[in-house]
Amino acid sequence: MSDLWSQWLLHGRHADDPRLQEAMRAVVDRYIDRVLEGAQLTAGQTLVDVGTGEGLVAFRAMERVGHSLRAWLTDVSEPMLQHARAQAEVRGVLGQCSFLRCPADRLEGIGDASADAVTTRSVLAYVADKTGALREFHRVLRPGGRISLGEPLFQDDAVEAKAIKAVIDSHPAQGVSPLLILLHRWKAAQFPDSADKISASPITGYGERDLLRFAQEAGFLELHLELHIDTGPSIVRTWDAFIHSSPHPLAPTLSRIMSEQFTAAEREYFERSMRPVIESPSAVSTDRMVYLTARKALA
Repeated sequence: MSDLWSQWLLHGRHADDPRLQEAMRAVVDRYIDRVLEGAQLTAGQTLVDVGTGEGLVAFRAMERVGHSLRAWLTDVSEPMLQHARAQAEVRGVLGQCSFLRCPADRLEGIGDASADAVTTRSVLAYVADKTGALREFHRVLRPGGRISLGEPLFQDDAVEAKAIKAVIDSHPAQGVSPLLILLHRWKAAQFPDSADKISASPITGYGERDLLRFAQEAGFLELHLELHIDTGPSIVRTWDAFIHSSPHPLAPTLSRIMSEQFTAAEREYFERSMRPVIESPSAVSTDRMVYLTARKALA
């Protein structure tokens, strides 16, 4: 079985490139460690890992806390839940796990005030009703329970696509660089490129301050938010890995975009122009993540 989410998590994120997969896992491990630091789990507690994907947050929590930790692993994707279940069996922690297929804003099947912590890693970014999801997190937590969320921010990518479009729209067709036109065609296929589209999209219609506000509206206290923007050497080292991977599950790969939207001559020109940039040892990438922790009131 496969769906949009499982296809990206298990293949599209790293283009089935072993080197990129290894580098990506190191990045994801860093996210997980930060989320679990915020969750402050202890022995005998219950975790709800929303949008569990491969189950990595829950499994790392079990490694840290031990066999007394219980975890709900929820996901909207049945293939990912099956994958996580298989991994739990391999790891010998299946008895600590409960699996539930549901969206983040409807955790039906998990009782009120039954969990000590709720975690997400790159989940709320894709949820339209973020406040509704946070209210569900609040509902399932016991008094004093915590949320610890790690979410990507894509607004800057959309603003870049919008800026390129504005440059193209403000110049006569003959005065625009052919490369700029192709750059916009690529970026606009992966991110919204107008103010209305940016606002309407779940992945770009919010910023870090909005996430803080959503959590406050859901009833959480003692909120702490950290915005991490890290720029460093790109982990994508080859052109093939670059064009066959995508930045998020809703985005087509650059390979698909070029196949569907570029002529043969445009594909050749674009690769000739961009491949040296992508494969340069000095190539850099920017990672934007927001981490939010908060607590449910004791009474």
